[in-house]
Amino acid sequence: MEKQYKYVWLIKALLGRWKTYEELKRKWYDEKEEDLPPRTFIRWKEAIMNTFGIHIVNEGCPPYRYYIENEEDIKKNSIESWMLSTISVGNTLSSCQRIKGRIVIERVPSGEEYLQTVIEAMKVNRVLNMTYHSFWHDHESTFDVEPYCVKLFRQRWYMVGKSALGVKTYALDRIVSLRTKEGTFEMEEGWSAEDYFNGRFGIIVDGNAGIETVRLKAYGKQADYIRTLKIHESQEEEEKGEQNGEKYSIFRYRLRPTFDLLQEILWHRDSVEVLEPQWFREEVAGTIDAMRKRYRGEEKKGKECLRK
Repeated sequence: MEKQYKYVWLIKALLGRWKTYEELKRKWYDEKEEDLPPRTFIRWKEAIMNTFGIHIVNEGCPPYRYYIENEEDIKKNSIESWMLSTISVGNTLSSCQRIKGRIVIERVPSGEEYLQTVIEAMKVNRVLNMTYHSFWHDHESTFDVEPYCVKLFRQRWYMVGKSALGVKTYALDRIVSLRTKEGTFEMEEGWSAEDYFNGRFGIIVDGNAGIETVRLKAYGKQADYIRTLKIHESQEEEEKGEQNGEKYSIFRYRLRPTFDLLQEILWHRDSVEVLEPQWFREEVAGTIDAMRKRYRGEEKKGKECLRK
């Protein structure tokens, strides 16, 4: 892991910059008080290519500066970007042992214990036998599944796989047991994870939900949060203004309005309003109305208990 931290240092040193070997060598010494021999530098470049898929190349003429050829890949929401960020954060936290009691990390059930098995099976298209306990059923089910892809969403890992019921999404933390079988499979021709999740907010795949223009109105400071942490990659801010003394922003998206998007909108409470599509606005409003009725019912029962 220590070597990977050095690789991250070199990548960050070159992000958005062109530097000669001498400049990199001097920067490394100034920060780490260590020498950076040419052979070590070459090994780092090769390891970075093999680990992250990041190409560090030389411009080929004086002053022979080095730069990252595929820097756009790092800026995108890609595996390279995620790995770089994860290792960088790990590097920061590893140097904080003295104050570890002052660093609070969220713990969630992510199902990581099954992630390696799934990925290894994906590499060679190996069939998996899985015992799964969905939240929607009271019992476990055991069946064969062909692993197509994995996705990280809200700190949980999910696997998209094909079984006798078709292509479905499974949460790794709901797997009871998992084993690799001898049999292999052929993926559906033309299938891609990018197309499968195209226009989707999270992991719910509704075959009836097409890509639509979704417009949300965010009030007050909530617009700042949405602006800096996008709800979806297609987000565009189309309007800023003030209404009844309260500032607002309108954000436009191209996505599929599904249940997990509805949940995201409710998370923002009364600070976010759906403007369109109209049917989705009505669905969110209906959910809010059902919540109101539920709370009123519970309030009534509570008062009755107090009278007794």
